[in-house]
Amino acid sequence: MLKLELEKWALDIDDLRKLSLESDKPRTRERFLALYLIAQGSCATRVASQVGRDPQTLMKWVHLFNSKGPEALYYKKTGGRRPLVQKL
Repeated sequence: MLKLELEKWALDIDDLRKLSLESDKPRTRERFLALYLIAQGSCATRVASQVGRDPQTLMKWVHLFNSKGPEALYYKKTGGRRPLVQKL
């Protein structure tokens, strides 16, 4: 069973809930909400079906959180593909 290392980052379960409600990007809110549900004792497979993600994705989020902290879960736009036609 996956376990979040909240104490390592000086957080508690209420902090995860707060992050899931106050984050400005929907993807970030989704990630923290999933972690909040896992921290409450739900299994990653059940939470994955609730949020519409693959269980491996949630496990990846838990490992990211445990190794790099909450900052690793904030959504960052990478830029995407370059346009086919350049603007003049």
